[in-house]
Amino acid sequence: MSDRPTGLDTAAIVASLVRPELCALSAYTVAAAEGMIKLDAMENPFPLPDAVRARLDAALADVAVNRYPDIAADRVKDALSRAFGIPPALGVMLGNGSDELIQVITSALARPGAAMLAPDPSFVMYRLNAIHAGMRFIAVPLAADFGLDRAAMLAAIERERPALTFLAYPNNPTGNLFAADDVAAIIRASPGLVVVDEAYAAFADASFLPRVAEFPNLLVLRTVSKVGMAGIRLGYAIAPPEWIAQLNKLRQPYNVNALTQAAAVALLADPGWIDGQAEAIRSERARLAVALARLPGVSVFETQTNFLLARVPDADRLYDGLKQRRILVKNVHSWHPLLANCLRITVGTPRENEALLAALTGLLAGS
Repeated sequence: MSDRPTGLDTAAIVASLVRPELCALSAYTVAAAEGMIKLDAMENPFPLPDAVRARLDAALADVAVNRYPDIAADRVKDALSRAFGIPPALGVMLGNGSDELIQVITSALARPGAAMLAPDPSFVMYRLNAIHAGMRFIAVPLAADFGLDRAAMLAAIERERPALTFLAYPNNPTGNLFAADDVAAIIRASPGLVVVDEAYAAFADASFLPRVAEFPNLLVLRTVSKVGMAGIRLGYAIAPPEWIAQLNKLRQPYNVNALTQAAAVALLADPGWIDGQAEAIRSERARLAVALARLPGVSVFETQTNFLLARVPDADRLYDGLKQRRILVKNVHSWHPLLANCLRITVGTPRENEALLAALTGLLAGS
């Protein structure tokens, strides 16, 4: 005899079986971008240089796709270590983007009753993974200038004793780099693991990677997605080997596929193109920030990422108007009170940025 409930439709059956906190969530969505100027996802807008593309093509053509990938992906780890100066004494774990690594880290520390702590607003996936893993999520509001409220963070650490703390460095969606002394104080005060998420390290003036060995409870998280390789989905965690040994037990076998591994080794063989494009984005970021700040009613916040956060007179109207003009940005107006009437704008190519500025100028003029 079937144990399937009777007299219920599929939606009712799903609702009766799936955890209620998951039913209450919305799935992560991405706006359709075909035919659009895409300034909503913090991607590098520049194509690969011809020589790098040729090296990539040759590497991918040689992949034995009938075989499982290297489960340890040691060649990728070596390439990352050479390209980004990872100290040899530290452990490295790879993921399908940094999103998978956030999930692995959260799952590893999600004991019953355990808490995750993070500033707010920050990267939405921290909160979502806490809910997925059944952890209590403790959000500590940022200061009005988007800096860390050091006193509030330390008080929350003392009160909640979090097993896990996430600090985006620089922060998303605000774009600013927290004060290093505040971050270090939080690491020292924390009884649990502190993850410093450096997704935008290529565009920032500071990093905690050289300080990982200084703290037994520090893990630095990075990704290649923001530096021209979003499509290969590769993230990496750097921590003392003792942490990596435990986290690896939760990593799915063969989580980094053979094509990604081959691509990463080829793309990182000569990383000078990464530095060159990052510098071009920094330069264009500065130019775009000045131009946006000259528009009526627009204020631009300091950033050390590849995007700008701008407060505008009416975020909803401008977002819709830009979309009608085939330009995608991110409307973060409803995300948090500190983000009222804010748009997050990825730095594009000079031509894309000029199109954005022209569209905003027309919209703000009422045309």
